[in-house]
Amino acid sequence: MEPLFVSITDAAKALGLGRTSVYELIRAGELNTRKMGRRRLVTVASIKRLATEEQ
Repeated sequence: MEPLFVSITDAAKALGLGRTSVYELIRAGELNTRKMGRRRLVTVASIKRLATEEQ
């Protein structure tokens, strides 16, 4: 089964970006996150959407 959420670090690796860039995308509303306890996790669906979006 494919994960639904990944850490900020894993999202950065998947997108080929740094953590700061991932946080900027989150603030801009480009990536969706969920708070799980003390952790902020990025939805895999939003990573895929961002990666396949045409400019």
